Amino acid sequence: MPSNASATVRLVRNATALVTVDDKTFLVDPLFADAGALPPIQNTPNDRRNPLVAMPDVDLAHDAVVVTHRHPDHFDDAAKAALDADGPLFCQPEEADAFAEEGFTDLRPVEEETTFDGVTISRTPGRHGHGELAAEMGPVSGFVFEGDETVYVAGDTVWYDAVSETLDRYDPDLVVLNGGAARFTEGRPITMGIDDVVAVRDATDAVVAVVHMEAINHCLLTRAELRAATDDVIVPDDGERVSTDGTVT
Repeated sequence: MPSNASATVRLVRNATALVTVDDKTFLVDPLFADAGALPPIQNTPNDRRNPLVAMPDVDLAHDAVVVTHRHPDHFDDAAKAALDADGPLFCQPEEADAFAEEGFTDLRPVEEETTFDGVTISRTPGRHGHGELAAEMGPVSGFVFEGDETVYVAGDTVWYDAVSETLDRYDPDLVVLNGGAARFTEGRPITMGIDDVVAVRDATDAVVAVVHMEAINHCLLTRAELRAATDDVIVPDDGERVSTDGTVT
């Protein structure tokens, strides 16, 4: 049945998504490369070239771009070439200079909170792995989009205190997690695995959707495995739209 939700998230591929809040659409973490156009991420259990799958046929029209961090599976050369260099681009303050050097002119680094056409955008903490590896992975962020309804895009993070605190502070209607249990040949996963997703599910009444799966060579957790191991968690396929009422279209 049709959804009456005022906020939706449409998965494109990997972490690339279209977040729509109050009729404003934000393109998050654009990865536009053709399938196999990028080298594999090194020191990982397989050496398949990235992305593993082609882009679905999705209308990518948007009002602004949001980049959680500049790792190549979240912002690539194909996106850099395709995006409007004069369009609004929200990012981490630490990465604004890199975007400026690439010719983007309407940069809006988010220290803590800003607004865009009536939508409040807040930057939230993330931890891209565990221990020393998390520090080596560099700064990462999540973003919360608040209008009539609230969407929390957690970004590349594992479950830890700051994610719990973000859920408590913003009480989102829809939470988008980067799953896949991405990992290297040594060490613990650097994105959410089953236990992380379950922890989020237990900590919120929001609709929980998991993306960042089956598109990059170091993401080893499959959609089927996650669906089988969790309850009341949405694991959309590429191109599917998730609404705050739990509808998937």
